[in-house]
This record gives sequence, C-alpha cells and structure tokens, in this order.
Amino acid sequence: MNQIKKLLIIGFVWPEPKSSAAGGRMMQLISIFKENGFEITFASAAQDSSFMVDLSEFGVIKKSIELNSSTFDDFILELNPDVVLFDRFMIEEQFGWRVIEKCPKAIRILDTEDVHCLRTARQKAFKENRIFEIQDLLSEEVAKREIASILRCDLSLIISEFEMNILKDVFKINEDLLFYLPFLVDKMKEEELLKLPSFDERKNFIFIGNFLHEPNWNTVQYLKEAIWPSIKRDFPEAILEVYGAYPSQKVLQLHQPKNGFYIMRRAEDANEIVKKAKVVLAPIRFGAGLKGKLLEAMQCGTPSATTSIGSEAMYENLPWNGFIEDDSVEFAKKAIELYKDENFWKQSQKNGIEIINKCYQKSAYSSQLISLINSLLIDSKSHRLHNFMGNLLQHHAYTSTRYMSKWIEAKNK
Repeated sequence: MNQIKKLLIIGFVWPEPKSSAAGGRMMQLISIFKENGFEITFASAAQDSSFMVDLSEFGVIKKSIELNSSTFDDFILELNPDVVLFDRFMIEEQFGWRVIEKCPKAIRILDTEDVHCLRTARQKAFKENRIFEIQDLLSEEVAKREIASILRCDLSLIISEFEMNILKDVFKINEDLLFYLPFLVDKMKEEELLKLPSFDERKNFIFIGNFLHEPNWNTVQYLKEAIWPSIKRDFPEAILEVYGAYPSQKVLQLHQPKNGFYIMRRAEDANEIVKKAKVVLAPIRFGAGLKGKLLEAMQCGTPSATTSIGSEAMYENLPWNGFIEDDSVEFAKKAIELYKDENFWKQSQKNGIEIINKCYQKSAYSSQLISLINSLLIDSKSHRLHNFMGNLLQHHAYTSTRYMSKWIEAKNK
C-alpha cells in the first residue's frame, strides 16, 4: 500500500455545487478524503460546463476520460489508485469491469446519491395516479441494475436511513456492504441566527432546484396549478420566486409576474438568495434521497413548507423547520401562516438548527467512513470472500459488459 493513499473518483458529471445538491454532496466527499491525506484525481467523460467547480482550487487533479475506450485502461494502470469511487451506479456499470481488470486490489466504493429505483418507482406510481407500494421496487427495471451495482462494490454510501432500510429489508443486502452517510455540515449555534436577516428584513416565498431533476419540475407545476392560486387568493400581495439551473422553455413559460409567480432562472449565489427569502416552498410529490434545498434552508435560517416525501428521513422526528403537509389546500393555508406569524417563523428557525446539529454533523460520520475504508484496504480479501452474490454478479455482468464495451470501441474506430 502506498504511503500516500490515492483516490480516483469517476464522476457522472463534473461537480456543480451551486447547481445541485449532488454537486454539493460530491464536494463534501472530496473534503473528507482530502482532510484524511488522500491524493485525489477526479475523472469524467462529461463535457466541461460553465458552472463546474475549479477542482485545482481544492488540490484535486482533473482528468477527462472517454467512454468505451481502452485509453482508460492505460490511465488507471498508471495511476494505480488504492480506492475508486463511482459517482452513481451507471458509472460503475461503465467502468467497474475495467477497474477490476487493471487494478483488482483497489477498493471500489459506490456513491448512490439516492436510490434511483425508489425515485423512478415513485414517479411511475404518481404518473399512473396510484399510491406507491414497496413491492413496486421489485418489478422496477432500474432496481435490477442498481442492486447489482451495489452488490459488486466493496461499499456503497447511502444518503438516507429510509433507503438503508429498503436495501436491507426489501433487497436483503448485507449491511457490511452499506454505509449511511447523509449530507455533512458544520454545527450551528442559535446566536448565528442573529447574523442572518431578521423576520422583518426578509420577503417573498421561494423555490429553488435544478430543473434537470424531474421531481423539481413536477413541484413547480404543482405550485403553479394547485397551491399558488390558493395562496394568492388569501394573500394577494404574495410573491413566489422560482430559481433553478437549466430551466427548459416549458419552465420559462410559467413566468407570470401579474400573478406574483416569477421564474428567476439560475441563482448565482443560492445561499444569499435563500437567506433573503421568508419561506421556502417545496411541496415535493415524488423522489428519493435527502433534499439539499431543505437542509440549505435550515442553514440559512429560512423556514420551509414541504411534504412527507420532501422531509423523508431528514429530521429523526424532531419538530420540522416549518411544517409538513400533503394536502394542497392545507399546505396553502399553513404557508401563509408561516409567512405572517413571527413566533411560528422564529420557532421554525430554531427547529432547523436542532435538526442540523443532531442529524448532519460531519464529525459524527467522516472518521467512521475513513476507518472503514482503511480496514478494507488492509483486508479486502476476507470482505470480498463473504460477498458471494457480488462475486457471482461480477463474473457474469462484467463478462457481458466487457464485450459490449469492446464491440462499441471497435465500431467507433
């Protein structure tokens, strides 16, 4: 083992922490490994974007790679990483067999971001106008791919305790293959609220979210069609500002200033915008994982109005940072109350700090993660020996993936 441990992250996209919670999550992971002395290379086949973070500022080496290309084999052989982290299961499918072939001793970690099959199954149930049931997951095509990917890796990072339970109870995955790792932030003190804009200094409702993410687009539609008309009827001067990266034309068409409904496009500094808002509206109807926008609201001292899906696995049954409501009529009524009632609003702020300090402390999780990875580096053989299903899937899936990839490479030539 090298004295300085090498980490290779293979990214689905280049990190954009100001565009999405996934980008913020990736930078949190980079921070943990950097603080623990890892030399980090971040590789991706994605196109550069105007909003990607400058990885060199964080001491991370940036490397562009190609899909279905043996040039990756040469690259990883030369790098010879101790640990490889796949950013979502699709990346493990694409590059996992190459990692095993060229660097079989490297520890393979999957960052799931969220359990995709849960999100897709809920979305399907929603579109079919029926209630989602856990057994829906068992017939979900994405589940077969995603669970296989989790089994093939040495460790998978799971962001939600609800999802941890699904993986263990529904899919019967050994918990030795799973590590619960929520969003990780610094501790907050109540005195910090005094440095933030006060109740009287804030104005407007706000929604914020990346529009490439289907649950965000659906939430804005729901706000426009079902919730905002009720709020506007009882609170005529109300204004809602909708911010989000990558808005499509159908999103921009919802811009209706005369009705107090503003599509504001990308937030250059989401943190500053959320700090100035009075209430975050997030009536999310399907999805998975944890909602970065709701954690950000807590950090900004901004109360939030959300649903049971939006708040899922986020608060350990502590009092919410605002309210949780699934009925659209009640949601609208409570949103107005939260906006106007200073006592309710201030108590919600304090609730948010309690949630942050109990559920999302970096110090509570980062040392456990690094300790687990170090133990895998010392004895991966024993760990892998006990993962027979993973070895079985690796044998069959990588054989087919390998030949498919090589066929595509030959075809491209």
